Amino acid sequence: MNAHEKLQGALAVSPLIAILRGLRPDEAHAVGEALVTSGWKLIEVPLNSPDPLRSIATLAKAFPAALVGAGTVLQPEQVREVHAAGGQLVVAPNFNAEVVREAVRLGMVCLPGVLTATEAFEALAAGASGLKLFPAEMIGPAAVKALRAVLPAEALLLPVGGISPGNMGTYRAAGADGFGIGSALYKPGMTPAEVKRNALDFMAACAGTIRT
Repeated sequence: MNAHEKLQGALAVSPLIAILRGLRPDEAHAVGEALVTSGWKLIEVPLNSPDPLRSIATLAKAFPAALVGAGTVLQPEQVREVHAAGGQLVVAPNFNAEVVREAVRLGMVCLPGVLTATEAFEALAAGASGLKLFPAEMIGPAAVKALRAVLPAEALLLPVGGISPGNMGTYRAAGADGFGIGSALYKPGMTPAEVKRNALDFMAACAGTIRT
């Protein structure tokens, strides 16, 4: 299964990207297992985490059915490093055409960060697999609805930043296809059990029922 097939499969079941900022390599397997056994199939380790390529390699090897990769990817050479580590996913806080084109060349899924319609159209033209709407605190549901009205119907819109089980429904109604979840899911120091509980809460909210 290639990266894009993994993305489509995940979006159909659990359209949530785990953003594991600060993850250490020694905890990568346990945290990854907590996520995968909770139904999460999209896992991102930001490159400003400790030894991120090692964590990505561990996750990619241990959970081959998941789409694993890196966040905070700012340069084309970083795309190549993630690919060499076994990653198939590239996520960025910004839109850099060279980063997108390199990810496309390597057959990776690329989700650049955009804030405006201009950035969104340019990212799609460069070959982006979808759009990370970031920071979502500045792109509320009304803005998502407005973007959805003008962007191609097949464009994936994934708000990231400030997403909680309580506001996911409003974003989904506005046209969001999924979400990136960071500190509300995982923060350094959390146990795998804590991560799993958070993961299940988000999965339940995504399904329309928040666990109590």
